[in-house]
Amino acid sequence: MSWQVHWLEASGDLRPSRETIAAEIAIARVLPPPALDIVVDRNADAVIPELGTTAQAHRPTLVWLTLDPDNANFATSLRTGDIRRTMVHEVHHCLRMTGPGYGTTLGETLVSEGLAGRFASHLFGTPPEPWECAVSDAVLAANRPDAAALAATDYDHAAWFYGTGGRYPRWLGYTLGYRIVGDWLAAGPAPDGDIWVNVPADTVLAAARGRTLAA
Repeated sequence: MSWQVHWLEASGDLRPSRETIAAEIAIARVLPPPALDIVVDRNADAVIPELGTTAQAHRPTLVWLTLDPDNANFATSLRTGDIRRTMVHEVHHCLRMTGPGYGTTLGETLVSEGLAGRFASHLFGTPPEPWECAVSDAVLAANRPDAAALAATDYDHAAWFYGTGGRYPRWLGYTLGYRIVGDWLAAGPAPDGDIWVNVPADTVLAAARGRTLAA
């Protein structure tokens, strides 16, 4: 399947880094790759400041990769494989969207984010990203969602994952999801590619009860 890369450069020239960015995107072609449009956008206001990059899967066939070459951390991110890992994370979301779905409940979303993060770590042999180890065990234990919270469809995504509003620490949801999926991985044999994408969220959550999640 083809990946089409679309460069948005009205806000600034990406040509000095374009060859490297394209090569990093190409490395991310793992699993049975879907047909995909990848929009590469230069937008200083939208990136993670610690990286100079970010990305979002908008639907099964569209990933938006946002970069800020002027960010002080961008060159390091480009050199150390951040873009390839980010793209694998988002392509995992795209593939999951065509199967069980990204999710509408807090529990399903935690699992989808954790699966994508763990898969990228597994594929490249890399440690968790900063948002996947952002809070301590004590903070995780103090913020464990109960069954009702996990099943909620009206949860505040920005609060859980970005710390918006100050109720939860920044990146709590990403760290929690990474740990939940780690519990699932520890409980059984290593998954193959299809299971990495299509495992039901309830199966993963069940493995984390009594460990990362309350029993």
